Amino acid sequence: MREKMVKVTGVMMEYYFVCKKKLWYFANQIQMENENENVLIGRMIDENSYIQEKRNILIDGTINIDFIKKYKQIHEVKKSKSIEEAAIWQVKYYLYYLKRLGIEEVTGIIDYPLLRKNLVVKLEENDEEKIEKIIRDIVEIVTNPSPPSVNRMKICKNCAYYELCFV
Repeated sequence: MREKMVKVTGVMMEYYFVCKKKLWYFANQIQMENENENVLIGRMIDENSYIQEKRNILIDGTINIDFIKKYKQIHEVKKSKSIEEAAIWQVKYYLYYLKRLGIEEVTGIIDYPLLRKNLVVKLEENDEEKIEKIIRDIVEIVTNPSPPSVNRMKICKNCAYYELCFV
């Protein structure tokens, strides 16, 4: 493993499941999200939903929880269910991270305001082992000198990095 210290964030955990190349770009400060229409729409939904809640709670300079409601209930706001597995693992990572800080018995909720639905997320048996393996994989990916190669997927056409990868 390389010497570089890597803080694995929730976004990095999400990108691990979405696209390893996107993960590498993001972690290596190549960020194109600010001009992407889909990202801007998602950001607008995030900023205009649940406005009565205290928002964007940064913990330990590493994880950024959209909001906390009730006692030990963390929320992550998403535009759609298109990459739901990635969102689930992002929230599981938050639960794992909080547990490592001594904050246990926390429930995660993924909120889909446009769909008016939500999904409860909990750490299941073996999730912690899987998360620790994913963290090692993320560190390996982001400390490589160049991005991994990837195959074009259905979601690529809406990605902020599409032109960088395929044009």
